[in-house]
Amino acid sequence: MVASAMGVVLMAAVGTLVIGAVRHQPEVSKRAENISTARWVLERITREIRNGVVVDTALPDEVSFRTYVRHPSCGSAGTLPSSEPAILCQVTYSCTGTTCRRDEVEPEKTPGFGPVFFSGLAGPDIFSYSPNNSEPTYIGVTLRIRNPRGPGDITISDGASLRNAILGH
Repeated sequence: MVASAMGVVLMAAVGTLVIGAVRHQPEVSKRAENISTARWVLERITREIRNGVVVDTALPDEVSFRTYVRHPSCGSAGTLPSSEPAILCQVTYSCTGTTCRRDEVEPEKTPGFGPVFFSGLAGPDIFSYSPNNSEPTYIGVTLRIRNPRGPGDITISDGASLRNAILGH
């Protein structure tokens, strides 16, 4: 009888653990998805920065720089053949509220209102610069993503130097 009672108590404890794990699985999946998306966004931004030539706008919530892209024309969706050289375009990331937009135009043209590139931010100030905002050669990117469970945002950060920078322009 004692062994049966202990078995029932043990099965109840295991059942409670299994039910709790199943109940929290959607939150865990959403958090993993947010982290994966943020890593992809961070990698794309830093890859474009590394191909950058010069930064034109350096604000905490916006960065605009000239960089080489592999499109037939600035803002187009196609990809250049590997035999063709990359072209120089003006890329702008502008973040407001919880979203960031990306725009790609020809150099010296005013960027428009590009499509939403990423959403779910805890705040718009994601860019930092070194040595200063007037002539940065390094751009830091910090994405703070809302935690689906409430407090404690998820933070992921990286940065890159302008590998192709024109210094003293």
